[in-house]
Amino acid sequence: MAWVSIVGGGNVGANAAFFIAEKGVTDVHVVDIQPGVSRGKMLDIMEAAPIRRYRNTLTGSESLDDITGSRLVVVAAGAIRAPGMRREDLFTRNAGLIRSLAPQIAARAPESTVVIATEPVDSLTALFVRESGMPRTRVIGLGGILDSTRLRALIARELDVSMEIVTAMVIGRHSDDMICLPRYCSVSGVPLPHLLTPERISAIVEETRTAGDLVVEMAKRSSSYYAPSAAVAELADAVHMNLHRIFPVSVALDGEYGVHDAALSLPVVIGETGVSRILTPVLTPEETAVFVESARKVSAAVKGAAA
Repeated sequence: MAWVSIVGGGNVGANAAFFIAEKGVTDVHVVDIQPGVSRGKMLDIMEAAPIRRYRNTLTGSESLDDITGSRLVVVAAGAIRAPGMRREDLFTRNAGLIRSLAPQIAARAPESTVVIATEPVDSLTALFVRESGMPRTRVIGLGGILDSTRLRALIARELDVSMEIVTAMVIGRHSDDMICLPRYCSVSGVPLPHLLTPERISAIVEETRTAGDLVVEMAKRSSSYYAPSAAVAELADAVHMNLHRIFPVSVALDGEYGVHDAALSLPVVIGETGVSRILTPVLTPEETAVFVESARKVSAAVKGAAA
């Protein structure tokens, strides 16, 4: 049976394993270089199985060789943000890790889909594609899916409706210049602009932009990890079950909106082979300008990593 491997047994990695088990997707193996960390956490989660009733097996080890044969590999290792840090501040610290992991993962699991959960996801997704040599359709980064999830939660709160009936779309860079698309958001099929005033929509969009920063500032010693972990589980389900679901995730661009050599979030169709189709929403000139400028920033960071 194909399984999910997670590289990095910290908060995101461990909770992603737990959520995947809760969804009943497949077996999970977590690799962490710190002796005993992943083994201990997976043992703890497995000991909850009789109560939570998940049936899949979760294991841990310290060897990257154990990811061989995985259908999905999640990269959740690396430094995390501290209060006052921007996501971009982590690029220098985490770029070296990605440059090391990319060829090793490609050698051990060349047919897998790779999910980048390490920040900053857009720059590191582009860097992983370049360093691994894997097709861009096999490498995706958390970004728009996390931002869209946060926007969905805020819309549901504002309208006092179930989150399950809310859809939302956020594209671009996973940062302050993310591009929220209210006209592509809906509640049971009703477009959001029909339900809220422009002023309320603007307020919700701004809250979405700062949601990650707020978590870091409030938690002090921890970046957000429950929402990213839940997003990883959704992607794992889509890949493992070949669901062809549409998610906004970071992908390496090859001509979309005239952009190359960068990775940004766009809505894509995801199944067992990773990305089967990249969708390009109709953007205003202002949105296109933000998208292109975001791509320039990502491209510059990745090129700088090669210098």
